[in-house]
Amino acid sequence: MLLEMFDWGLEARTLQVIFGLVIGVVFGIAAQASRFCLRRAVGGGRHERGPAGAVWAVALASAIIGFLLANAWGFVDLGGHRYLDPELPYLAIIVGGLAFGIGMILTRGCVSRLTVLSATGNLRAATVLIIFAVIAHATLKGVLAPLRAALGEVSITLPFGTFSELPLGAAAASALAAIGAIYLVNKFRPSWPLVAAGVVIGLLPVLGWATTSVLLYDDFDPLAVQSVAFTLPWSDTLFWTIASTSIPAGFGTGLIGGVLFGSFLSAAVRGELKLVSFEAPQQFLRYAAGAGLMGAGGVLAGGCTVGAGLSGSASLSVAGLLALASIAAGGLAAARLDLPARNPLTA
Repeated sequence: MLLEMFDWGLEARTLQVIFGLVIGVVFGIAAQASRFCLRRAVGGGRHERGPAGAVWAVALASAIIGFLLANAWGFVDLGGHRYLDPELPYLAIIVGGLAFGIGMILTRGCVSRLTVLSATGNLRAATVLIIFAVIAHATLKGVLAPLRAALGEVSITLPFGTFSELPLGAAAASALAAIGAIYLVNKFRPSWPLVAAGVVIGLLPVLGWATTSVLLYDDFDPLAVQSVAFTLPWSDTLFWTIASTSIPAGFGTGLIGGVLFGSFLSAAVRGELKLVSFEAPQQFLRYAAGAGLMGAGGVLAGGCTVGAGLSGSASLSVAGLLALASIAAGGLAAARLDLPARNPLTA
């Protein structure tokens, strides 16, 4: 759309990198200021779970409602995307989601939160992201790819790939999401700036879909339709970093760069830049194990808490919602087992 309306003088891929960068900056600022993370909602302290869950519910409701409106107005087109495929690789999604949920408890943050923290000086988060990206890439195209393929073969064909295909499905889901978010906000009373941050974060995946599927989609040189996520973008960013002369950057690489810059900028303004490192070898082992679980789990589940949980679930994708439920279940189970506190040296 925008390619036809304006002569940008740039290729569609370059424009997608720029738009991804801008979206990432906004996400980084909002996520750093609000400490946005699903891990806090399912495995945080007693006094933070409720408010964090309310903000996450606001983000999810905003994503679902925003996607419904954008789709109705013709600004998103996910036709043929894997999130809408009625063939559901349920075993891979459930196993991957559970693994990712356990991993985010072990590392004390989901990938989006760790990306934000790494930009503020948290060396633990930066180390986790490197391991995460390597394992994710190995699961996509490397030595762990056979495991992904084997689990992905176990599937079931559903009558629909997204609940929006049901009569009044999108409208009913939007209403339920809004009611749930309002209820949690009234119950746990997060501050209005946090609620506003949740709205912004929830709308960014919709903007991502609009950017890559309609606004900057080039019929003559079609690029992958994607949105705000962290599993594939981190894998692509790792590969681009070590082979940039042969692998061009894309929307996801721009997004990661934007999140890092936005998080750093927000932390600098708020006086929250601080170097943090590991305190004991045992702590590194726990974080490394969690990074591996999230790397493999994110690929198997089809995304992380943001990629599948917000971007995928925004379209009411069965795969996205199943991945989100599996991640939450894995996180809740790990939190109930109190895995991070088993050894005082790993706290």
